[in-house]
Amino acid sequence: MSEGEGKTPPQIAEKHPQIKESGFKLLFTKLRKRRIIETLAAFIAGGWLLVEVVERLLVGHYKFPEESIDLTVVSVIGALLSTLVWRWFGGTEKRPGNVKVEVLLVPLIILVALAIDLNLILQMAGISGKKLLIGIIALCVGIGWIIVKLYQWAASSPDATVKKFDISRPAEIKPEKSIVVLPFADLSPQKDQEYFCDGMTEEIITDLSHIHELRVISRNSAMMLKGTPKDTGTIGRELNVQYVLEGSLRKAGNDLKITAQLIDAFNDAHLWAEKYSGTLDDVFDIQEKVSRAIVDALKLKLTLEERQGIIARPIDNVAAYDLHIRARHEMSLGTEVGLGQALQLVKKGLEIIGENEILLADEGQIYCLYMDMGIKKEENLIVKAEECIQKVFALNPESSYGHFLRGMIRRKKGETQEAVREFRRSLTIDPNQPDSLAWLSWVYAHSGKVFAARPLISRLLEIDPLNPMNYFWAGLPELMDGKFELGIEEFNKGHQMDKGNPLIRYSIAIGLAYTRRYEEAYKLLDQIEREFSKTVWATLGSFFKFALQNKKSEALQTVTEELKSLMKGEEMYAIFMAESYALINEKNEAIDWLENGVKSGFINYPFLMEYDPFLSNILSEERFMRLMERVKYEWEHFEV
Repeated sequence: MSEGEGKTPPQIAEKHPQIKESGFKLLFTKLRKRRIIETLAAFIAGGWLLVEVVERLLVGHYKFPEESIDLTVVSVIGALLSTLVWRWFGGTEKRPGNVKVEVLLVPLIILVALAIDLNLILQMAGISGKKLLIGIIALCVGIGWIIVKLYQWAASSPDATVKKFDISRPAEIKPEKSIVVLPFADLSPQKDQEYFCDGMTEEIITDLSHIHELRVISRNSAMMLKGTPKDTGTIGRELNVQYVLEGSLRKAGNDLKITAQLIDAFNDAHLWAEKYSGTLDDVFDIQEKVSRAIVDALKLKLTLEERQGIIARPIDNVAAYDLHIRARHEMSLGTEVGLGQALQLVKKGLEIIGENEILLADEGQIYCLYMDMGIKKEENLIVKAEECIQKVFALNPESSYGHFLRGMIRRKKGETQEAVREFRRSLTIDPNQPDSLAWLSWVYAHSGKVFAARPLISRLLEIDPLNPMNYFWAGLPELMDGKFELGIEEFNKGHQMDKGNPLIRYSIAIGLAYTRRYEEAYKLLDQIEREFSKTVWATLGSFFKFALQNKKSEALQTVTEELKSLMKGEEMYAIFMAESYALINEKNEAIDWLENGVKSGFINYPFLMEYDPFLSNILSEERFMRLMERVKYEWEHFEV
């Protein structure tokens, strides 16, 4: 056996090119699922009865022409073929080019049957010589129907409708109007102002992001360049931006000294440089001056709304602002301790200035992060987050971040369609909101609408190319579309940037297992168990590994109540649990978890029915089939 390959676990059947199952069993499952057998039996019985009635009653007793029997047989066969084609192809989830085969074939079958029937009727009436004319007319009508439908589908295909779904992309972005703001260097005597430098960087990025003519690299990617030895030319080439802003900050007591310079990375030309001195109270004015200087240097023409975005001061109290940027720093750590400290800092800020949109959005995000990271699962976290969101909208009904947070809460409640509307509204207000881009793509992927996720991912990687998690977001739609190798490729990009991320590593292992590279998957899962032994990913990985190896008792021993608690209510994680239970033939438990995933918003019907190799032994279960009827309906009616 070559390295990286493994034997197919005996309990896994081939539903896609990746797995093995007898062709007859798979065919029988599909015939049953699409009710072909019942339809065929009904038509054979009903058709035979109808022909008998025509032959014995109409022809034999009432002396109808003998051709009446032929007319009946042709009509029955046409109806049978039309119904079978509709049921078979109507159950096909993969529709390349948006082509619906049944919509093409059924009218053609009916047209042929009608043409034959018409010839029989004319023959019964004693009219001859019309067969050629009827055939030509039928042929022309059939060709016309095919051309019309193919034209309609081409116009509404995913590629043709990218602009419809790419709601985050400005109408046109000139490549030269692009910039990255490097993290300001801390030149303070005590070297203790890193958080303040990061805050200055983030605020300038936020100011510039209001300008639709300018592509601005997001905060996450900008922060990855902190302390980088790369020159501005290299940075410009790697990020595909022309301009680089770099600067430094020196804070001693209440005094501030800030320097900034704008560089054309393509030719290493300094376009503008300035030094600013003042006190902490002047920090907002300095930020505004830097942003305006960049606008002037790039000769950008701003709309009134864009100008207002630059001069806006969401937090106009220096002490509260300081607490806000400290809190953002703690939130970025992604730890329970960091989130706890961030929450305390935000609440102190609110005590100073009262209710404030930015601080309340911070608080709401902290509650969402607690839930998303599985740190806390108390039900009142949703209530607390909703209270923050209501206060945010009371202060600003058009808050992009308010809509994003409301979308997150809707998603948590399984209200997926409403979550989509909130994320889209957030992006309408702020097209460069990376969190909304990422989570909207997540929802689309899990809803089986991958074509709508891809343009969002493209935009996300344009503005935030150095964030490892964005390659998880990029790989997920490919995985959900059955393109497992492409998904692994994207996950690997993120893994190379952040080898300490267990979610990305687990996703690679899943992809490897989908492609039957079991030994590689086992190796990764063992690494997760060793390096992240106290995390949910280690437990989930052990469960999955033992399930793949068909070690049922060992697999079940790994399932703790903590694992079950953390997996419930998370659509993708519930599917992971269902897969492992299905592999060890715990069918009812597997379907229970599938129901939990569907309730939480996983309605990717093509993935569940065609692509997922680990659900093959429950495909014919009655509960599964009933659940899939619901999933298919919701998938087909899901609005993007």
